Parts: sequence; structure tokens; C-alpha cells
Amino acid sequence: MNYRTISYLVVFMVVASLLLIAVKPYIKLESGGETISGEVISLPEPKLTGSMSLEEAIARRKSIRSYRNEPLTLEQLAQILWAAQGITHEKKRSAPSAGATYPFEIYVVVGNVKGLKPGIYLYDPFRHTIALVKEGDYRKALQKAALDQSWVGNAAVDIVLVAFYERTTGYYGDRGVRYVHMEAGHIGENIYLQATALGLGTVAVGAFYDDRVAEVLGTKGAPLYIFPVGVPR
Repeated sequence: MNYRTISYLVVFMVVASLLLIAVKPYIKLESGGETISGEVISLPEPKLTGSMSLEEAIARRKSIRSYRNEPLTLEQLAQILWAAQGITHEKKRSAPSAGATYPFEIYVVVGNVKGLKPGIYLYDPFRHTIALVKEGDYRKALQKAALDQSWVGNAAVDIVLVAFYERTTGYYGDRGVRYVHMEAGHIGENIYLQATALGLGTVAVGAFYDDRVAEVLGTKGAPLYIFPVGVPR
């Protein structure tokens, strides 16, 4: 190998290293036949102990529709997403699922989170990361799709549960539809209790135009629940 060849290799390696540093990580997540490509943000590790007991969180849990114009922290968002669908042990998730079929994807419409640009994100429970689906503040668009319920547009974030029924019905047949709806309740209660334990407020929203919410998110799945989350007023 002559001197010129070695020089070219050195220049190539330096340029390649600079590109790797400059380019943000991207990932493709398979979601019921969809492929999501977007910037990936690693989330803070979830805490397994807190200052509020389970019993107190149950006693304090209530639906809250009025929020202050204050941001959530990335730690708070990460904790709620983990409570919704995070990995706990032996690859099991935080909410029970019929046959461990896990038909839900968790989308987050972010408008006001410290250190996180507004956009629509998809949660990856195995990596405990979120991937950017669309950049921009889509809270008001989601509000319009949800019969113009103001708390959807005013919350710091909106967590949307999107079901892919075929993951469960492919195993259980038509009975699987019931199991998917049961699982939505499991996840929803986890979100309620974790938000309460963090001093935040949320409310389960089921009134919306399914196709319009799906269009806002850019998903082929079936939206079943919207959970606005914010600092209670």
C-alpha cells in the first residue's frame, strides 16, 4: 500500500467519523405493518420507587381537565410512558395483555416538554426511547379531531393509545376484540395512577373521530384512547 492510498484512507476515515458525529440517530420501528422512521430520543430510566404509595395514588386519582401552561420534564414523560407500556421483567410489559400479544402502540403528541421539540412521537418500550414521527405542535389539530375538547389542546402532552387488533384477533379470533378493549383499560389506569403519583393531571378521552385522529398521528392503527397530561391548574 503506497503513501497516496494511505492518505486517502486516513481522509476517508476522518470524514466518516465527522459524519457519524453530525448525523442524529435514526431508527425504523415496525408498527402493525407501518414503518416509522425518525430521530430517536433516549428517555431517562424509570424509577421503581416513589414518594407516594399505591394506596394514596388510588385514593387521589381523579379526572383533571384543567392544566397550567407549564412544561413537563422529560423524566415525567418517560415515567408515564414506562407505566403505560414499559418493560418490567422477562420482557413483560407494565400492563397485562392477553397471550402477551401486546396490540397497542403508544403515540405522544408533544407540545410543552422541557428539552424536547414539539412533535408526534412513537414510544419503543424495548429501548425505552421515542422516535419522531412528525415535527410540529399538533395539539390543536388533535383537539379538533376530538370534538374540540379544550383539554386536549391545552395539555402539555397527549398520550394516544393506538390498537392493532390483528395482533390479538390473529390468535384469539373475534374474542380478541374484547381482550384489546380490556387491555386499553389496564393501560389507562396505569397512566392515571402514575400521573397522580407525579403530581400531574390527566383524563381519559374516548370521544373523537377515529379517522381524523389516525390522520393526525399518521397511523394505520385504531385510536382508542387519548390521555391529555399536564400540571393541574
